[in-house]
Amino acid sequence: MNKNKKKSIKLPKNQTLHQVKIAIVGHVDHGKSTLVGRLLHDTGSLPEGKFEAIKAMSERRGMPFEFAFVMDAFQAERDQAITIDAAHIWFKSTKRNYVIVDAPGHKEFIKNMISGSASCDVALLVIDGSEGLREQSRRHTYILNMLGISNVVVAVNKMDLVQYNQSEFDRVQKEVKEYFDNLGLKVISIVPIIAREGDNIVQKSKKMSWYVGPTVLESFDTLEILNDLENSPLRMPVQDIYHFDSRRIIAGKVTCGVLKSGDNVIFSPSNRKAQIKNIITWPEDFSKSRAKQGESVGITLKEQLFIERGELMSHISSPPLESNVFRSHLFWLAQKPLKVGEEYKLRINTFETSVKVQEIDRVIDTDDLSAGKEITEHLQVKRNDIAEVIFRSRSMLAIDEFSKNKHTGRFVLLNSNDIVAGGVISMKGYPDQRDLITEKGTNLYAVGHRVPVVTRVQRNGHYGGVVWLTGLSGAGKSSIALEAERLLFKKGYSVYLLDGDNVRSGLNSNLSFSPEDRAENIRRVGEVAALFADAGMVVITAFISPYRADRDRARGAMERINSEGPFHEVFVRASLEVCEERDPKGLYKRARAGEVSDFTGISAPYEEPEKPDLIVDTDDQSLEQSVDVLVQYILRKFQDFSEG
Repeated sequence: MNKNKKKSIKLPKNQTLHQVKIAIVGHVDHGKSTLVGRLLHDTGSLPEGKFEAIKAMSERRGMPFEFAFVMDAFQAERDQAITIDAAHIWFKSTKRNYVIVDAPGHKEFIKNMISGSASCDVALLVIDGSEGLREQSRRHTYILNMLGISNVVVAVNKMDLVQYNQSEFDRVQKEVKEYFDNLGLKVISIVPIIAREGDNIVQKSKKMSWYVGPTVLESFDTLEILNDLENSPLRMPVQDIYHFDSRRIIAGKVTCGVLKSGDNVIFSPSNRKAQIKNIITWPEDFSKSRAKQGESVGITLKEQLFIERGELMSHISSPPLESNVFRSHLFWLAQKPLKVGEEYKLRINTFETSVKVQEIDRVIDTDDLSAGKEITEHLQVKRNDIAEVIFRSRSMLAIDEFSKNKHTGRFVLLNSNDIVAGGVISMKGYPDQRDLITEKGTNLYAVGHRVPVVTRVQRNGHYGGVVWLTGLSGAGKSSIALEAERLLFKKGYSVYLLDGDNVRSGLNSNLSFSPEDRAENIRRVGEVAALFADAGMVVITAFISPYRADRDRARGAMERINSEGPFHEVFVRASLEVCEERDPKGLYKRARAGEVSDFTGISAPYEEPEKPDLIVDTDDQSLEQSVDVLVQYILRKFQDFSEG
C-alpha cells in the first residue's frame, strides 16, 4: 500500500468542469468501497487528515488499514463490514467534477442501491476476478438498465487473487460482454484492477502489463456525457397552488425542457390549456422570462384555471401520453408478495392515485434474463424480484415512456405510505388515449328525433341495441355473428352485422394496426353501432377489440346516444392454443415468424372482459351450439314483451 499523501489534481486555470454522477454497484464483498476509497486517495480528494484518522482508528482496533472505511461512515457499517446506505462524495480529475454514489451491494439493502443510483449518469460495476459475475452483480446490472443508465465501466477487482492472470481476466470479460449484450447495455471499458493497491485505478499497473486499455479514471474522463434535458420536451409537475393577493401561483420544478413567458401550455390529464403570463422565483418575488431544467418556479396564467397538484404541465405541441393502463418493469421491495387484483397507491412525479394489478406478465430471472417462473394465474412477485406487470387505474394518467423520458417515466408504488416497489413505464402494445378522449369540435348542438324509441320498438317488435362480440383472432366471433344475423333476420329482426374486415375496407381504411389506430378503429365502430341501435336495429359487432378502455367507450357511446339502449358485451372465449391451431387466416403463423407486428395475443396484449354480459366458450362448444347460445340470449334481452 502506498502510504504517501497524494497531491491534489490541479485544474487548468479558469476551467469550468461538467459534473458527472457515478453509481458504483456490485456484489457484496467484491471491493466497491475499497475502490472508492483508493480513488479518492489517489486523486488527492480526501479531506485533510481523513487518511491519518482512519489509519489511527484501524490501529486502535488492531485491524489492518482498510480504504473501505473512507466510505463506510456509519459505526454499524464498520462493525458489520458492509455498506448500508448510499454514500455521496465528491472528487475531481483534470477534466471533470464527479459525484460518487457508493451503493450497498447486500441484498437486504437493494432499495438503497436503487434510490442511490436513480439520478446517475454512468455506473461502475465492480466484480471479483476470482468469482466472476455473481447473482447480485447481474441483478444490479439489470436495475441499472431499468434506471436508464446505459453506460457502464466494469472493474475486475482482486486480480492479485488470480496471480494477475490474463486468461482469468479474459474469462470474466467474456461473461460480462455476453450478459451486457443481452441487455443492450454499453460497456465503456473492462479494466483489471487491484483496488487495495491502486493498480489501474488512477495509475497504470506494472503488474498487468498485458492490459493496454484505459484506467478506471481515464474511462470516465473520456466518456461523452450528453446533457439533453434542456432539449427535451417541457415537463413541470405541479407541486402546489399558492394564493398571493389576487394572484393564483402554480408552483413546481421544471423536470426537463425550457419554459418561457408567453408559452402555450397544457395541463394533463385535465387537458386544460393556457398561456404563461409570468415566471416567478423565490425567496424574492422576482419575475423572469425563462426557466430551465432543475429550477423550482412559480407561474401565473393569463386566464384563471382550476389546476390541481399532480397535473403535468407541458407545451401544447409535445404533451405526455394519457392512459388508464400501462406496462411496467418493476423491482418489488415488500415482504408481502405482489399479486394480481391487489391495489396500491401509484406515485408519478407529484401525482398520486390508486392502481390495480391487472396482470403479471413475467417474473424475470436475472441470471439468464428468461421468465424465471412459470406464468400462471397464481403467479406472484416476491421480495427482490424483477417483473413485468400491467397496472390499471380508475383515473386517466399523464405519463411518459421511460425509453423516451427517464425523468418522468418512473414511478413508485406505496402501501400504507410505505414504498413497496419502484419501476419504469412502457406503453408497448397500448395506445395513447389522449386523442380518443379529447373533444375537438365546438359549437355543437344535439338534434332531437321526432320518432320516439317506443314507437320504433312497437314497429320492429324488439328493442334496438348493441351486441359486442370480443375475443382473440380465431375464437369464432365472425362465424358466430354471421350465422346469428341470418337466424335473427329470418325471425323478423332488424339486425345488422359490423365485422372488423368489412369496416376496415371502407370506413376505417385509413387506419393501421398500431395501438393508437386500433383504438380509433373501435371508437368509430362504437359510435356507428350506437347510431344503428338508436335507429331500432340489433347491431352485432365482431371485433377483437383488445382493450377494455375501448370497449367501455363503445358502451358509453350507446349510453350517450340512447340512455335506454342496451349494450351487451359478449366474450367469445377460446384459448390462445386453440386459436393458433385454427388460424383461419394464417395470421398466427405469420406473427410467430415476425411478419405481422402488433398481433393480439402474440406481440400485443388482449384484455379479457372483467364482467361480460355473456360468455360463449368455443373451446368446447360447436359452432351450432355457440350460435344457439347467442341467439337465445338476444331473443331474451331484446324481445318487446308489450306485444304479448
